[in-house]
Amino acid sequence: MDRAPGLSVRLKLTLSYAGFIMLVGALLFAAVCVFYLWYLPDGFITTNGNFWIHRSVLLRAFAPFVTIVMAFLLAFGLLGGWLLAGWMLTPLTRITAATRIAANGSLSHRIRLPGRSDEFRELADAFDTMLERLAAHVAEEQRFAANASHELRTPLAITRTLLDVARTDRGRDTGELVDRLHAVNTRAIDLTEALLLLSRADQRSFTREHVDLSLIAEEATETLLSLAEKHGVTLETSGEMSRTVGSHALLLQLTMNLVHNAIVHNLPEHGIAWVTTSVYPNTVVLTVESTGDLLTPGLVATLAEPFQRGSERVRTHHAGVGLGLAIVDSITQAHGGTLALTPRPGGGLRVTVRLPASADVLPTADIGPAARWFRW
Repeated sequence: MDRAPGLSVRLKLTLSYAGFIMLVGALLFAAVCVFYLWYLPDGFITTNGNFWIHRSVLLRAFAPFVTIVMAFLLAFGLLGGWLLAGWMLTPLTRITAATRIAANGSLSHRIRLPGRSDEFRELADAFDTMLERLAAHVAEEQRFAANASHELRTPLAITRTLLDVARTDRGRDTGELVDRLHAVNTRAIDLTEALLLLSRADQRSFTREHVDLSLIAEEATETLLSLAEKHGVTLETSGEMSRTVGSHALLLQLTMNLVHNAIVHNLPEHGIAWVTTSVYPNTVVLTVESTGDLLTPGLVATLAEPFQRGSERVRTHHAGVGLGLAIVDSITQAHGGTLALTPRPGGGLRVTVRLPASADVLPTADIGPAARWFRW
């Protein structure tokens, strides 16, 4: 932004310090003059009683001294104020330099202002924290863009290869090629829709309304019941009325993703997935727990990252697009909640989503909420 040139803060502080010192000096001398004018007689006798000295003579003798002292105070105030302002503004100079470096695109620079806590150091620490978050966000966006480009390029490359095969071998039966093209196109559409949903959740551009997580959990399990039967997984749903404020469509997508993962990443046979909702003071909790392979804490910590499928959990019949838990995490954050992933001791995964409870339905200590339990 272009601004008209003006006085620097250091010069303004210098003038303020000098002006304050001059004002104090002028008030002090004024007090002395008032004392001479009001409390001394027009003339008085010296200690030896030999002669009289008039008040006007004293004032005339005092005036040059006042002038010299005021000039000294002005010079001292300007010089001392300039040095003091420069010393006080040194941290601000470092903060300004760091801001300009960040504005030029370098987010790795940090101020790291030494010394005890004060306003300048709090500002520097806050600026360093902001730079760290910006750097992490930019790195995440760059990694996401690279992964998205790679994921979108793969189905497009496969499509081009299949079309080249069909063009060069015109006598070949196209039924198989059409089926493969349909599968590849479906995957590309799923990936695009997942990216759009993730972007929508990140932007938080949705209408908020009162929703019940327990009803959303029932709707999600009913929708995915056929998929669970196909994979031999038993779905168990239980919970209490869990009211929160948010988007019904996004929270349903969140629950669908969690239940879907619990189904496709379960045991090959006789797997179980538990979907429960509960209410705590100021918080409602959705928990999706499933049996499955033993997972290491290191692998679980990366599952919510975009395009992170986890090689130990990928099933050949349903690899997914790698955005399921990333979408869950984004939707959770958009609703002011937290997502926790923990491996189960006996194998499998436990996913816990905590969301703010709706203010008008917080649980009370003397009334127990009615719980519902379903087994599919």
